Amino acid sequence: MTQTAFVSNDPAIKTKYCKHCAATIHADAVICTMCGLQVEELKSAQPNIVINNSNVNTNTNTNVAGVYGAGKQKNKWVALALCFFLGVLGAHRFYEGKVGTGILYFFTWGIFGIGALIDFFILLFKPNPYYV
Repeated sequence: MTQTAFVSNDPAIKTKYCKHCAATIHADAVICTMCGLQVEELKSAQPNIVINNSNVNTNTNTNVAGVYGAGKQKNKWVALALCFFLGVLGAHRFYEGKVGTGILYFFTWGIFGIGALIDFFILLFKPNPYYV
């Protein structure tokens, strides 16, 4: 099947020439009907985008204490020394304000020493100061 060029005898219909194959095409055509190549850019209205980035929000929460969260500040080395010397009695737990687990450690000898040993390594890798 062969295609023929756009031919019109009506002077009201505007035509133009394809810049690739020189065929006569309709003036509003974007793709040539003879060679199939794009003749001109698509005419599309670009939306007018306005970016108004005026974020002036500030954190007004005064209860946040540092990066690690809210709470009472505790010294890592004091808690570590208490855990090393009196860990089976739960002294480091009482220092942190965790009375319930402090009593549990006191009556179970630091959950048979395993809980005190785990707490020692946890305290060893905490930042100084840390928050409870």
